[in-house]
Amino acid sequence: MMIAPLLALALQTAAPAVPPIVSAASPLLGPIGQQSLPAKGCAAYLWSTADRQLVAMASVDRATLRVSVGGKTIDLARGAVSGTAPLGFAASTEYRGEGMSARLTMDVVQQEGLTAGARVPSGALQIDRPGADGVVVPVAGLIGCAA
Repeated sequence: MMIAPLLALALQTAAPAVPPIVSAASPLLGPIGQQSLPAKGCAAYLWSTADRQLVAMASVDRATLRVSVGGKTIDLARGAVSGTAPLGFAASTEYRGEGMSARLTMDVVQQEGLTAGARVPSGALQIDRPGADGVVVPVAGLIGCAA
């Protein structure tokens, strides 16, 4: 089974976009909208388990994490990593930029019949900004890899 059709189907069946409620005290995570498969390498497409919104995309080759904080979609640069996971991902990865930091932890499960990708059955995305409350969002999703 190819991962690209699964990603397209998952994006179509995700809940409709709801504008995030944002306050100065809390960096609430909003939806990032539809994302394309990278031209090369792998990317993890992560949904909030609470509302099925696509809230993050982690790219191996670009070494970035795309999120929407305060209504602004941004790419944070990869920093420290720990642990290993399949397809070039780490069990835990830190990202920084735009005056904030993020930590993505995820379980990556490869399974027979799922080619060019893997499942992310569980994970957590933590966003921290100086002087503001942090937020931790439980996530799950799929990894897609370009051939």
